[in-house]
Amino acid sequence: MVSYLRQFSLILGLCLAVSHGDFSAPSARAYAQSSPPAQTLPKTATKPAGGASKAKKKARVTRRKRNHNSPRLKRMRQAFVGSATLRPMARQLLQDRTPAAYAGVEAYARRHAKEDAGALAWLVVGYSHAIDHDYAKAVDPLNRARVQAGDLGDYVTYYLANSYLQTGRAAEAIATLDGFDKNFPDSFLTRDAHVIYATALLSSGRSQEAIAVLEKERLPTRSDLELVLGRGYAAAGQSAKAATIFHNLYFTMPLSAEANQADGELRKLPASAVAAPTTGERRIRAGLLLKGKRYGDAADEYQKILSESGAADRPAVQIAMADALRRADRTREAKQILAAIPNSTPEINAERMLALGEIERAANNDDGFLNTVDQLRQAAPGSPWLEQALLEAGNIYLLRRDYEHAIDCYRELQQRFPAGSHASYAHWKASWLTLRLGRNADAAKGFDQQIALYPSFSETPAALYWRARLAEEDNDLAMAGAYYQKLNSRFRNYYYGVLAQQRLTKIKLAVDPPRYAALDRVAPLNMGTKVAAEELPADDLRVQKAHLLENGALFDLAVRELRAAEQEDKGNWANAEIVRMYDEAGRYDIAIEVLKHAVPDYFAMDLASLPRSYWEALFPRPYWPDLKKFSESNNLDPYLVASLIRQESEFNPNAVSHANAVGLMQLLPKVGRGVAKQQKLRHFSTAQLFTPAVNLQLGTHYFRGMVDQYGAFEYALAAYNAGTNRVDDWRTIGKYRDPQEFAESIPFTETREYVQAILRNANVYRQLYGAP
Repeated sequence: MVSYLRQFSLILGLCLAVSHGDFSAPSARAYAQSSPPAQTLPKTATKPAGGASKAKKKARVTRRKRNHNSPRLKRMRQAFVGSATLRPMARQLLQDRTPAAYAGVEAYARRHAKEDAGALAWLVVGYSHAIDHDYAKAVDPLNRARVQAGDLGDYVTYYLANSYLQTGRAAEAIATLDGFDKNFPDSFLTRDAHVIYATALLSSGRSQEAIAVLEKERLPTRSDLELVLGRGYAAAGQSAKAATIFHNLYFTMPLSAEANQADGELRKLPASAVAAPTTGERRIRAGLLLKGKRYGDAADEYQKILSESGAADRPAVQIAMADALRRADRTREAKQILAAIPNSTPEINAERMLALGEIERAANNDDGFLNTVDQLRQAAPGSPWLEQALLEAGNIYLLRRDYEHAIDCYRELQQRFPAGSHASYAHWKASWLTLRLGRNADAAKGFDQQIALYPSFSETPAALYWRARLAEEDNDLAMAGAYYQKLNSRFRNYYYGVLAQQRLTKIKLAVDPPRYAALDRVAPLNMGTKVAAEELPADDLRVQKAHLLENGALFDLAVRELRAAEQEDKGNWANAEIVRMYDEAGRYDIAIEVLKHAVPDYFAMDLASLPRSYWEALFPRPYWPDLKKFSESNNLDPYLVASLIRQESEFNPNAVSHANAVGLMQLLPKVGRGVAKQQKLRHFSTAQLFTPAVNLQLGTHYFRGMVDQYGAFEYALAAYNAGTNRVDDWRTIGKYRDPQEFAESIPFTETREYVQAILRNANVYRQLYGAP
């Protein structure tokens, strides 16, 4: 799976933040697609939510009627229609920001200088320059946009003031923002504008005014606002207040961009005004740094804590510091610190033992880690550190193919810690490996216990399926059918739910199977989670504003307007509209992520439980003509290929992974060149892998080669993810009943879940769209 999510994490983060009512943070960037679909009026969802009360519906209708003839609404609708042809050019500019793209949008703005569409175009130009941090060039287009800005005036004003401030023109920034609250009372940019306004006041020597502006805006806390406020108090000579703010910012928000600046500001203040940090504050900072994966900084902070700690507290700090050092790849230092810790409480001793064991494992000394497990058994038999160690020991033996010892470790973990977070997984692995060793009767008992002890855990579908398979092998078709039916009803769109449907077709039960009490422990699917999309309030001012911003490819700003409109309307339609917007922009990846957040358990739901628009966004079919053509030319199911692409790139043609895999099917450049040669693709270059048709042509041919090599999709998908060498190795581990048993036996969790998810999702595609 690619790591390209950073490319759009800001937009998605904003989407998710506004869904919880946080509209404070200004956008820094928008994204676009180079080849958008033709301009159409936004679609609306027509199915009302069954749970909405008549009173609420009546209130919404009344509100909408009130807005229907609003002059502002009419103007925005006219601007939306008038700016239709801007959309593709704006997307191109926001995506590439090349001189040609700038020139195209600027020419459009000049042609429509006396129209709202022209103002939108100038806003797009200024916004794009701001993204490039070329604030001097942003000033002119934003000034031009002000003339016809209309309801986009708050955005134009904010970005213009910020551009003035960034170019050292504080007086003009102040003048631009004068009256912002009065002119734009409903704007989401009010707090952001106040931060810029206060910063400009501060630059002009008006610190008390800056303080007065920001003190009213301190909740919810924002690091940028706190930094400016602290500087205001410092400039006003109120060093103690400034120190308190900088101190809090540095120690409680260490991952913010402003934290280090706050540290610098503290150093400028008189020493008498700066309070020494408490050990508790340092611990908070160190813990947040560690959680944020800034391991070196966390280790430095723990070093400071260590120098201030008494003898009783030092061991715990040393262990935390060693953990940070190990994660920062400074294992020698970590080991030295742990070795210096004297004998302490049983809990500290156990944690220290595990920490030393982790260092051994990081150095590929698995035997050293296993010795640690023996020590923990003796010294701390009930410690959570032994629980963690047993899990890792079981995984070590699993990779060694020493299944007997792996079973012992997993079973010991589950028996010692039956209510622990790893208990269900450990019980399942012990039962599964028992099956792999051919002890079917013991495995059947283990699967029964799994269902009885952990019916709501993620291992339950596998336990149900393989228990049914064993019953089927024992010719107990009634039991097998009952278990398959439970899977089919409760986990229909899971990997094992699909397999259960297939097995039911094969065994062809003549009558309904008997009831098995064990199956009652597995709760039925909660049908109360049904989601119904409501009608889009097209005459809502914010909705129309969002559509206008969409024409300018300012998607993140549009999302904010839609989320706010939904909250004001007390409706349930924004997700569908946001997804529609991103889908039409070709950003299927963002649309998928929005819905994954909105309905995280979607794959456990029946198709009727979600609007069809949700399913089509979660399982889209972009580039379908080429995808279908190249899939079928390689004798592949197009839905399986679509599912593979969804797992690899979520249909982002510009995706690049940490390993430098490229495009829809995430091909390494080396692989792309090799397949291009096989396909006699002349003048091939790595850049062509970003072209969907080329990527699909090469990717489907490459995957077909893996299918031909292995004969089953489970093997081929595992090789696509983990490499052929690993799959060749895994296939030598005894015999498998079928490829499904191989898939469950994959020792890498990521690859196992990858294979099962793709096959599961291909089935959802078939249910949604029928024959390809």
